[in-house]
Amino acid sequence: MYASTVPMDSSKLVLLLSFSYILLHQPSLTAAQPNFIKYYCNNVGDYTTNSTYQRNLNSLLSSLASDTQIDYGFYNLSVGEFPDRVNAIALCRGDVAVDVCRSCVNDSNHKILEVCPNKMGAFGVYPLCMIRYSNRSIFGVVDEQPSFYQANPQNVLDVTLFNQALQTLFARLGAKAASGDSLKKFATGNQNAGDETVYAIVQCTPDLSEGQCSSCLLNLFRMMTNCCDGEVQGKIGAKLIRPSCNLRWEIGQFFNGTLEILPSPPPPQISSRPSLPAPAQGTKSNTARIIVITVVPAVGAVILVICVCLFIRTRKQREKERIERKENTASRTVIVTIVPSAIFLALVIPILTIFHFRRPRQEVKTFGFKFNKKPQLLLPPKRIMM
Repeated sequence: MYASTVPMDSSKLVLLLSFSYILLHQPSLTAAQPNFIKYYCNNVGDYTTNSTYQRNLNSLLSSLASDTQIDYGFYNLSVGEFPDRVNAIALCRGDVAVDVCRSCVNDSNHKILEVCPNKMGAFGVYPLCMIRYSNRSIFGVVDEQPSFYQANPQNVLDVTLFNQALQTLFARLGAKAASGDSLKKFATGNQNAGDETVYAIVQCTPDLSEGQCSSCLLNLFRMMTNCCDGEVQGKIGAKLIRPSCNLRWEIGQFFNGTLEILPSPPPPQISSRPSLPAPAQGTKSNTARIIVITVVPAVGAVILVICVCLFIRTRKQREKERIERKENTASRTVIVTIVPSAIFLALVIPILTIFHFRRPRQEVKTFGFKFNKKPQLLLPPKRIMM
């Protein structure tokens, strides 16, 4: 009786161990992967079950999940040969830990096959990672479709000031992310916007060049003003996503890393004229050409008038100085000529007058008679006594 109970206990133990092994090595059976926040199934074509393309795809996704050498959050692999070649990219947000990144990529590998069965191309997005695969080349190519967005419905306090802060912040972060290396193109930062502070991240797949990354982020930021039925612009938080790049902003910090507090942007200038929409890219050169054609001749005419006025004024000034010099010379000549003569005459005339009245009186001869001007009395001759 005792011996008959031993096989039963052994069989129970074997079943228990087998069930434990299944639970440990097949986590997908115990817990389903979370849903993508956004996903897209490409309509370029379908693959058949048990086809070469499916085997290549399964092998590629399995390699992504098991690769422990990659610790920078960017996976890019290819498996197979044309026309059954599969290319895949998985990208984690640049500030997450390695174990969090690998877990997210592992979930995306399973989920993408679930939401896009038998599709030859697909794109799925989680909050901390994204994955895409295709039968065409996707490495070093800017892929801007599809475009996804999410937005917080709450409005900011000052739309103009907030948008100005966003533009300043994304310009700085875009340049920083684009200058990254082949392992990571990611940047975070913050900017004051009046009574609010905006925090943001930008990211490109590292297989893009600096110019490709900058262009992708710029086009994504411009999309904010004319997309999404007005659900993005003026909101306290939003996320814009494309396969090759993405950006996000919030009024609270949501990423890991240090912050730099920057001064708030200057208040917008108040103008009585209504603001005009920015000219289209194709008309900028024509507008600049019209401005140059209009302004340059006007400036040249003004400069010519100024030069003529200065020339006339200088000529008159010189003529005036020349006349003044002549007048001064004539005055000096008159003074030099007349004054000494006047002094000479003033001295000579008195002297001549004095000399004239002090000369002895002269006799005047008239018809042979002599007489003085003053007659004298005739006295009888004196007798001389002997």
